[in-house]
Amino acid sequence: MTESRTEAPATAGQIAASGDTGEPAFYYPPQELVDQSNIMAYARERGFADAEALRQWTVENSTEFWADMARRLVDWYEPFNTVLDDSEAPFYKWFTDGKINIVHNALDRQVKTWRKNKLALIWESEQGEAKTFTYWQLYKRVNKFANVLKSMGVQKGDRVTIYLPRIPEIMIAMLACAKIGAMHSVVYGGFSVEALQTRIVDAQSKVVITADGGYMNGKIVELKKITDDAIKHTPVVEIVIVVQRTGQEIEMQPGRDLWYHDLMALPIASPKCETEQVDAEQPLFMLYTSGTTGTPKGLVHTHGGYQVGVATTLHFTFDIKEEDVWWCAADPGWITGHSYIVYGPLILGATQVMYEGAPTFPYPNRWWTIVERYGVTILYTAPTAIRGLMRFGEAWANRHDLSTLRLLGSVGEPINPEAWRWYHRVIGQGNCPIMDTWWQTETGGFMITPNPTTPLKPGSASRPFLGIDADVVNELGEPAGDDEDGLLIIKQPWPSMLRTIYNNPERYLEQYWDKAPQGLYTAGDSARQDDDGYFWVIGRIDDVIKVSGYRLGTAEVESALVSHPAVAEAAAIGLPHEVKGNAIHTFVILKNGIEPSQDLEDELRAHVGTMMGPIAKPEAVNFVPSLPKTRSGKIMRRVLKSRALGLPEGDLSTLES
Repeated sequence: MTESRTEAPATAGQIAASGDTGEPAFYYPPQELVDQSNIMAYARERGFADAEALRQWTVENSTEFWADMARRLVDWYEPFNTVLDDSEAPFYKWFTDGKINIVHNALDRQVKTWRKNKLALIWESEQGEAKTFTYWQLYKRVNKFANVLKSMGVQKGDRVTIYLPRIPEIMIAMLACAKIGAMHSVVYGGFSVEALQTRIVDAQSKVVITADGGYMNGKIVELKKITDDAIKHTPVVEIVIVVQRTGQEIEMQPGRDLWYHDLMALPIASPKCETEQVDAEQPLFMLYTSGTTGTPKGLVHTHGGYQVGVATTLHFTFDIKEEDVWWCAADPGWITGHSYIVYGPLILGATQVMYEGAPTFPYPNRWWTIVERYGVTILYTAPTAIRGLMRFGEAWANRHDLSTLRLLGSVGEPINPEAWRWYHRVIGQGNCPIMDTWWQTETGGFMITPNPTTPLKPGSASRPFLGIDADVVNELGEPAGDDEDGLLIIKQPWPSMLRTIYNNPERYLEQYWDKAPQGLYTAGDSARQDDDGYFWVIGRIDDVIKVSGYRLGTAEVESALVSHPAVAEAAAIGLPHEVKGNAIHTFVILKNGIEPSQDLEDELRAHVGTMMGPIAKPEAVNFVPSLPKTRSGKIMRRVLKSRALGLPEGDLSTLES
């Protein structure tokens, strides 16, 4: 087990100075939030004085903890007796003899309680149109579409590809698939023809669900046209169901293409549909991630362990209460949207917001308008969005009443301290702790994260979640020392972990289990742990630059650049150097109204040297209007490196167009 580290000395509400920087070393949550938090209630029930003592117990008694959560937070058709089956490790199985369905917990049980008429979803279009769905209304729509899918021949175990914009129908389609035991494969709306085609072929989906188009930044994304092009050479597809979103003229192929609204009006679309009772290990969905080379990986998650994981992490990390209005500003097409838009909030009976479009359309205050309009209490978004909104200054946010917010969250990549502090000070008005979560598509839910009782360090994801035993090891698999860079690993299984790579178990073993000592999950990220036991995720292993024998994380260099008042965003890569081995080259987007110059380049190089030491001073600072990013907002540094070296750019299916 990971050795216990000393709890940061703290009393809620205090600020501990960090020496010469003038910035707080720790940001402490309000005492009222600590006292009333879900995690403290559970700690007191278990006889622990604080959340850290509880966490230590859950790591040492992980199967007991997860079994308790599986019985508290979700209902079972048939209860489980076996918690963890590790007989075929690392192909771990959870709750194997239990019968369940995630839709039963997300919808069926909710409509049998007072939550039947509680708002489940508030949806706002990019044009400002709003739609609301109670749990009862959502339940009936899911039943209707589940019956439509059954009439199309979709059965338990079949795969259905969903290629939709951020509209309520994407949630309805996912839940309908799960209800009948089919697997959904959601492809982010706007992915390229090639990306969609490869995912359909790999999943062997006979049914594809798409839309005539979607809106983003006031423009129409032609989803149906992309779908048509993708399946021209994909004979496995038999049915294409099309949601009418934009009303534009599209080509409908007779016998293959069917309108969603027409199908939902037919007698086959009965509002009554029995939920399929499935084994806990029944596959729920596959979700594709891309690597630098090779075909995308279809990561498989299951009904039982996955829902226990997402419900538990959301309950304790973001402290969901009945009165909350939750807004995860991701897209359902990513794992963040799967876990914390479609499934987690519904299992916990929450009310949530979904917004269709871009955060700055038509003006940079769009998000703050939504927070104010619907009284959002918890906002969860990505560092790239925060940095993007920082570029426009504080005035856009300050004109809105954001006082309903009580917690903020960050996801997707390490957040640099400058952006963290802006988010905390301007959006959270100094009162909202930031849950900076580290996790992956592979993990299903949060792995390293604060909770509402945690003293926070800007830029650190703090400590592992309950029941998660994480560590940092060196290249020999030995525990790294304090503040020593190493490989981030997970030392014991958890319920929401991926089960395999679809149709490729060998790649699953090679990718996640063969790069560290036996029995340890390799996350593929570099990290370090400080003397308080806080984890600092540096980035992907490939994003560590070795300069003259020193290992420097790209995220650290980028954070140093963004701390300069002229810089909005930055990316750093390493390029070969005949003396240093590698040299740091950076790419910088300047804030509005600031012009590039040689003097500014020199100033930025010196600034990084001052912040990190002379060894980290960039070889070059390139001023650019944009950076290559995935559609979830992560900077694709390998693309910058490939372009600089004139090499093939590899898989670009996730590249933002």
